[in-house]
Amino acid sequence: MTLPPSFFARPITHRALHDRAAGRVENSLASIQAAVDAGYGIEIDVQLSRDDQAMVFHDNLLDRLTPETGPVRARTGKELGAIKLTGDAGTIPTLTQVLETVGGRVPLLIEIKDQDGAMGPNVGTLEQATADALKDYSGDVAVMSFNPHSVAVMAQIAPNIPRGITTSSYEAQFWPEVPDKTRAVLREIPDYDRTGACFISHEAADLDRPRVAELKSQGAQVLCWTIRSPAAEAKAREIAENVTFEGYLA
Repeated sequence: MTLPPSFFARPITHRALHDRAAGRVENSLASIQAAVDAGYGIEIDVQLSRDDQAMVFHDNLLDRLTPETGPVRARTGKELGAIKLTGDAGTIPTLTQVLETVGGRVPLLIEIKDQDGAMGPNVGTLEQATADALKDYSGDVAVMSFNPHSVAVMAQIAPNIPRGITTSSYEAQFWPEVPDKTRAVLREIPDYDRTGACFISHEAADLDRPRVAELKSQGAQVLCWTIRSPAAEAKAREIAENVTFEGYLA
């Protein structure tokens, strides 16, 4: 299994083509439509609602991006869908709404956010909700997660959807919720083969990690996150086959 060629034909917008000054915040339908109109690929995030729907939202808390507070997981999909996004005319969309908006016109990369809390095995419900939403979708799509257990679940329940591992240097300051031992294991990307992954999306500042070169030499496709300037893009492309970007037009 490999990523479709469309994932390398154009840069990929990070959380869609968001621009708060233009009234489009990350992962909103307005940002997704803007990315489609510009012809870019789209990366989005999914979180789980209380009634087990896949909602397109990055954080596990509502506080940063809405006037509400508390966990996304504490609200139903209907309740979340009524919450206004701060700085955007829209509300929190479901994955199904996003799929309808994209309509197969550009490739869609879905990051399944960790639901275990520490990259452990307590996952499965969000993965099933994601697979259910994608069941009849015919556009180019792939899924990924920082949590390898999540990727392994997707291999079981949706084996025909290309899947990858989102990877990182796992510095302690950025991952306080993940135990030191777990971070040490994850940064060496040991689960690539067992999950049947065909790509990684790696932290751009860490692309020179030997394990990245090793996986690439073995046929892994390499994406990266998050690029914020043309100079950074040029440097990343020395190793990565495509970039996920924000804050400028790649």
